[in-house]
Amino acid sequence: MFTRILGSIAVLGAAASLAGLGTFATFTSSTSASQTIQSGTVSITLGATGPANRLTIGASNVVPGDTIERAVDLVNNGGAGADDLSAIQLTTTAAPSSLLDTDAANGLQMVIDSCSVPWTEAGPPYTYTCSGTTSSVLASRAVIGASIALSNLSSLTTGSTDHLRVTLTLPSAAGNTLQGLSSSISYNFVGTQRAGTSK
Repeated sequence: MFTRILGSIAVLGAAASLAGLGTFATFTSSTSASQTIQSGTVSITLGATGPANRLTIGASNVVPGDTIERAVDLVNNGGAGADDLSAIQLTTTAAPSSLLDTDAANGLQMVIDSCSVPWTEAGPPYTYTCSGTTSSVLASRAVIGASIALSNLSSLTTGSTDHLRVTLTLPSAAGNTLQGLSSSISYNFVGTQRAGTSK
């Protein structure tokens, strides 16, 4: 009889211990917040047509000493949420290609200038004068190049436009090996975002 009572007490004690595990309580407190993060944009374009973009117009019968002037607007047209740029670079390629673009010394040479107001156009053949202030964007160099740094650009700032004049020259020293050739030059302007900052 005594053994049976001890066994019953042990069973009841174990049951009480298990029941206690299910009723354990803790104090808690919580708070929260949320924020919206929106990324910015960078966007540059070239002028559409006409005096704002003559880069699509070629030239023929070019001989040593000739120059080819073409105007083009470079526009930083980022809208709401747009950011300024840290740099704009130019990459030029040729396809088809010839000595006109591969001969770095005697082939086509390129200069880029900007005008503080739209260039005044005459022609064709096209020539341009600036009634405002002229700045050098790119000094004379061979026409083909990758990631060419451009300077004195207003279009680094959102909403601004650079009125550019691209001038190609076939040097007077170009020899007979450059006769009767053809090259098609492509211009690719690349804008790089501004440096990161605290927000």
